[in-house]
Amino acid sequence: MRSKDRATARRQLDKRLTELEKKAELFARPPRGWIKAIREALGMTTTQMAKRLGVVQSRAVAIEQAETKGTITLNTLEKAAHALDCRLVYALVPRKPLDELVAERAEHLARKRLESTRHSMALEAQGIDAMDEQEQLKRMIQNLRDKASSELWKEDG
Repeated sequence: MRSKDRATARRQLDKRLTELEKKAELFARPPRGWIKAIREALGMTTTQMAKRLGVVQSRAVAIEQAETKGTITLNTLEKAAHALDCRLVYALVPRKPLDELVAERAEHLARKRLESTRHSMALEAQGIDAMDEQEQLKRMIQNLRDKASSELWKEDG
């Protein structure tokens, strides 16, 4: 994917995810899990749900327990949703806008690289003035943001 396309995709995702972030708490899994909460709200027994899933009753209970433990697979969760006449909605919601995450990572990486350069130059008794260094930092950050490729995530942060 080209960097311009990647930036556009990031902005489009940010728009969608911002709306979801505002309502993220509404989608927090209930303590007993969505499957059990919805099944019980519908007045359905585990035996009835098992029949709809095409499994034995003990497997239906195990599925509910797996959701509560966080060990359920997406495939099983989707089958359970279907058995409950529900639709599975799945999303990863960044804690910050994606553009902001990229900007922060670019700045971190640029500062790290600039520090390394500054150290090398100091060893050679060379230096650059603070304004030049700030300009160089800004250019490095912008360059990294413009690329926004896997290069941003290669180095340990």
